[in-house]
Amino acid sequence: MINLGDELNKAYNGDTWHGGNVLSLIQAANPQKVFTHPIPNAHSIAELVLHLTAWTEEVIDRIAGQTAKEPSRGDWPLPIEKTAEEWHRLVADFKLVNEKLIEMIDDFESSGWLNEVKDERNRELGTGVNNAQLINGLIQHHAYHAGQIALLLKF
Repeated sequence: MINLGDELNKAYNGDTWHGGNVLSLIQAANPQKVFTHPIPNAHSIAELVLHLTAWTEEVIDRIAGQTAKEPSRGDWPLPIEKTAEEWHRLVADFKLVNEKLIEMIDDFESSGWLNEVKDERNRELGTGVNNAQLINGLIQHHAYHAGQIALLLKF
């Protein structure tokens, strides 16, 4: 079986096949620009980081056996303030939750990967899947939004 912790670590902070990992892209962002919306009706880099953090926290809860739901922060939380200090806090939070999840995956019982996440299938919430599919989905989610961040960095 694929080592899901290793795969998440690649998407988060490793050598990805598709381009820059999400953390390297986030760390390349100018704190003066992360709250701007250079593309009309698109999310800012800061909003994308908050969204990624919120869903990583939700995956942590699901892996821990909690019932699937929308993230406690909300799907698209907004930054509290638009300062460099706030940006550094957002990046620190993103790093913390990803490192926590990677550690949880490394400690996860191999017999539990095919266990269903608690809830019926809801595509938008990513429910009704097993634990391995849940982590794989988060890896895909990181890659998808890494591409958006890479595009926004060009502005």
